[in-house]
Amino acid sequence: MVKVRFAPSPTGYLHVGNARAALVNFLFARHEGGKFLLRLDDTDTERGRPEFEQGIYDDLRWLGIVWDETAKQSARLARYAEIAERLKAAGRLYPCFEGEDELASKRAALVKRKLPPVYDRGALKMTPEQRAQAEANGKLPYWRFKLSDGAVAWNDLVLGSRNIRLNTVSDPVLIRADGSPLYTFCSVVDDADMGITHIIRGEDHVSNTAVQIDLWQAITKAPVPRFAHLPLISGGDGEKLSKRIGSISLKSLRKDGIEPAAIVAYMARLGTSKDPAPLAMAALVEAFSLADFSRSTPRFDARHLTGLNRKFLQQLDFAAVRDRLPEGATAPFWEAIRGNIDMLAEARRWWEVVAGVFAPVELPGNSTVLRAALDTLPPAPWDEATWKPWTGAIAEATGAKGRELFQPLRLALTGEEHGPEMARLLPLIGPERVARRLSACVAARGTPG
Repeated sequence: MVKVRFAPSPTGYLHVGNARAALVNFLFARHEGGKFLLRLDDTDTERGRPEFEQGIYDDLRWLGIVWDETAKQSARLARYAEIAERLKAAGRLYPCFEGEDELASKRAALVKRKLPPVYDRGALKMTPEQRAQAEANGKLPYWRFKLSDGAVAWNDLVLGSRNIRLNTVSDPVLIRADGSPLYTFCSVVDDADMGITHIIRGEDHVSNTAVQIDLWQAITKAPVPRFAHLPLISGGDGEKLSKRIGSISLKSLRKDGIEPAAIVAYMARLGTSKDPAPLAMAALVEAFSLADFSRSTPRFDARHLTGLNRKFLQQLDFAAVRDRLPEGATAPFWEAIRGNIDMLAEARRWWEVVAGVFAPVELPGNSTVLRAALDTLPPAPWDEATWKPWTGAIAEATGAKGRELFQPLRLALTGEEHGPEMARLLPLIGPERVARRLSACVAARGTPG
């Protein structure tokens, strides 16, 4: 059975790059009839916070991403220690004592000679006496994994054939001097133990993949997972989104009023050959294919997301938004405005238009149309059919037509140059408010209408 994982670190709030990785894994698992594991990389106790962990759960649920299993790396420290001891006994995990200054000096020397700044395995050349002396001097070793000779190749499900020579990569540090394991080590042990079959993640992990495959083969005989690396999303200026987390976090998008379904529909198609469309999760699952993803860098366009959000709002019925509309808002109100808003938060402004009080708009040169509008006000009750004969009467009385007829009426009654159909808004505003607003504009005294 297909099994994938999303493994965020609770050291910050999720941004759209994280959301894309989670969503693609989820859609792939559901399309293949497999399982989706949420695994927290929570071994960084200094930067990890409970509110960030809760934020991950909240954001994924908000998007409609449901996981089948959960795991925390902090609960598996004994397992990592067990595998570490096995690798030490096999000679694949070896102690190192160089400090950062010494390592930096070695790297600089290699770069100066125009060579790859790869670790020279100097620690392996130490004699037992030298190691004992280092430890006697108070140095605690950190542990590197000895990479195999040769190269690692895999057929990436997005990027195609990949081949990395291991002698171009430094032996990775897997265990810190304080004994705590690092991400690369924990991730591979977890993937092996938890039966992960496919690893779908960002292209920035490609260089890690060769190391992780080599480590995988050192600790288990299970088949190596299939890999798919998605090109990283950039912002409108080409900058990586992870560098601009404050402006495009899921938390900020939610605050801005973007619907979760719009984010899901947009991110599911971003970087693919298919245009984003206002589709429900079930439809996105059915149509999902990793083959649709391009190797080129996709750009996150807020305008496209906003446009998709608008389309989703147009599809929502009153029952779906009732609890998020201003108090007193009705179904006819929602049906009148939903085609003219990009964010649900904009509904509050239109509720003020139909049910509130606002200062009249100064409309010099339009007094004739506005006076005629007052004089020809139709009797109550009003409905959507009231607007056409009323404006017809105004036109007959003044000779005004087109923009010179309709624009002053819209401005006087709503304070806006554009918006929902006036035929729908008029009965919502009602005869009393319409009369007050027209009178205030005609009088031009600035009295609230």
